[in-house]
Amino acid sequence: YEITGKPISSLQQQFDAEQPLHNWTIIGLRREKSVENNRINRRVKKMIATGLVDEVKQLLAEEKPLSQQARCAIGYAEIIDYLNGKISLEDATELIKKNTRRFAKNQRTWFKSFKNVNWLDIEAEEPAEKIFSHTKTLLNNIE
Repeated sequence: YEITGKPISSLQQQFDAEQPLHNWTIIGLRREKSVENNRINRRVKKMIATGLVDEVKQLLAEEKPLSQQARCAIGYAEIIDYLNGKISLEDATELIKKNTRRFAKNQRTWFKSFKNVNWLDIEAEEPAEKIFSHTKTLLNNIE
């Protein structure tokens, strides 16, 4: 009161819970779980084929070691176990797929806690341009 000349009750009203603090929209992209899992499996296979093992070898050989957090990241952890002779490359690949699918499931569960998500169901192999077009349409209908 001494600084503003207004009672605290009038100042607190500006933080009325009824009024949103920000004007924002959440758009969630959603595919069928089986489609998403197949995409994850293909992506992991491609990562292995295009040099994930060499990438991890190179990172481990650098002067500054990988942080503990990076060593635990999905993909790196399994390949490090492979390079240390703990598991086969095939087992590492399958573990990366499994752990990535579990992470995707956790993300889906987490997003369920959001009340105002505008879900956009997308087809199995829908091109990015088409998804962008659907997103623009959705945003135009919200405003």
